[in-house]
Amino acid sequence: MKIFTLLDKLIGLINEFIASFGIAFGVFLAFINVIARFVFNEGLEWAFELTNYLFIWSAFFGASYCFREECHIRVTLLLDILPAKLAKFTTILSKLITFSYLLAVAYFGYLFIFDPDFGLKASGEISVDVNIPMWIPYMVLPIAFVTASYRVFQKAIELFKTPADEIVVKQEHEMIIDEVEMNMKEAKK
Repeated sequence: MKIFTLLDKLIGLINEFIASFGIAFGVFLAFINVIARFVFNEGLEWAFELTNYLFIWSAFFGASYCFREECHIRVTLLLDILPAKLAKFTTILSKLITFSYLLAVAYFGYLFIFDPDFGLKASGEISVDVNIPMWIPYMVLPIAFVTASYRVFQKAIELFKTPADEIVVKQEHEMIIDEVEMNMKEAKK
């Protein structure tokens, strides 16, 4: 169990760092480029492309982080009217379908990059402005989707261990209160 705790923290740190760094540096780079273009009439030719890559990486790793925090939008109308055991089964089934989808995207993203005949790495394609191999920015697909699938599987196991009558869809204000209480307990440690 110690290895899973370490893995959980490591994936969490990677997700948080890449998501926050991508947004922060992307905004900073876009700001510098605008200043350079409109004040000095000299823009950074590669800034737009790099900013796009940073925002894309930030979005994918932010989405992976949201699987950990359960902050993706979901429709719970059906779960609210189902009996507890059926609601638990439906929720776990939903997590397993999501897990399968995320793993499939990670696998095909890996093939898209590393297939020996048709992959980006084999093609030798280079980005226009940043002048790096195109497989580097596309690495976000397998990496982010593997981390997201790990998070979904982790949540499915938590749901499986939770008794059916405790799996109740909480209202938004209850989730906020629970999150604040949890953060206060962690701050005291």
